Amino acid sequence: MSVIWSPKGAFSLVGYRNEADLEQAILQVREELFGRNRIYLDIKKKIGAKGGLRNIPDGYLIDLNGLKPKLYVVENELASHDPLRHVAVQLLEFSLSFASERRAIKTILFNSLQTDASAKGLCEKYAKMRNYRNLDHMLEEMVFDAPFAALVIIDEMSDRLQTVLAEKFRFGVEVLQMSRYQNGDGEHLYHFEPFLAGVSEDLTSQSGDKRLDPIDVDEVDTIVVPAQLDGFQEVFLGENRWRAVRIHGTMRPQIKYIAAYQIRPIQAITHVASVSTIEPWGDTGKSVVNFSEPAHEITPIKLVANGRVKALQNIRYTTLKRLQSAKTLDDVW
Repeated sequence: MSVIWSPKGAFSLVGYRNEADLEQAILQVREELFGRNRIYLDIKKKIGAKGGLRNIPDGYLIDLNGLKPKLYVVENELASHDPLRHVAVQLLEFSLSFASERRAIKTILFNSLQTDASAKGLCEKYAKMRNYRNLDHMLEEMVFDAPFAALVIIDEMSDRLQTVLAEKFRFGVEVLQMSRYQNGDGEHLYHFEPFLAGVSEDLTSQSGDKRLDPIDVDEVDTIVVPAQLDGFQEVFLGENRWRAVRIHGTMRPQIKYIAAYQIRPIQAITHVASVSTIEPWGDTGKSVVNFSEPAHEITPIKLVANGRVKALQNIRYTTLKRLQSAKTLDDVW
């Protein structure tokens, strides 16, 4: 059993009593779970055409971090409820209802924001900054013009579930695991990876460096992966693909390029390839990125000794345009 120790004693992993218990925990930690400029609406309203398929999402997440607002339909689930079957069915039904009842969904969102002054104010500020006529206009574009996207929040996430979601759906599905720990006094700790962790950090200079303009999340089209020499030669160049990559579900549909950062002794981004497909890599919850043509060599984008950006150890996100103008890693992130 997993245990977290603190000065208050040992916290042991405990389950949620039911989905309502999970949802209360989400509300408790939502600012840390979702991050800045994101609004979680705990709304349970039936959607779908009368006489047809109708269902009830657990909530909605509005993301105001990009040049355009983005909406995620939320499904909260417990691992004990056969999530492999249940989540897949729910997301399919949500996507169909979303396509047929966009007007109703917009109304649900608008009415919910009227009851939350803080959330409404944040949306209106964003709408003004992005030159929308008003809140209604912003919601109209977010619901009618943006592709469907889903967010699953679950207490225990299996690699098989991630594989099925990536394999079965063309739309983006983000999955967050939120585990709960409890000590002898009944106090709780929550363990989770924040929404789009890693992506937001890659798109904004974390040091406050003004030389790099922030990248909008919708502009991201490239992943950079660290590669050891043997794997780089054998797989990246030899097989025209890269295996066992963990890519955020909602980012997967927009990735068009992959770049290789060769670790020591080279320590530079040296090759770029166009992406043909991104497919599940077995039941690992990871992906294999297949190239449309062999990778081509570029002028090395080098690691700067004592620079802002450290040697890559995990996948990072950027744009091909940013790579093409960069001379060092400090010019990329």
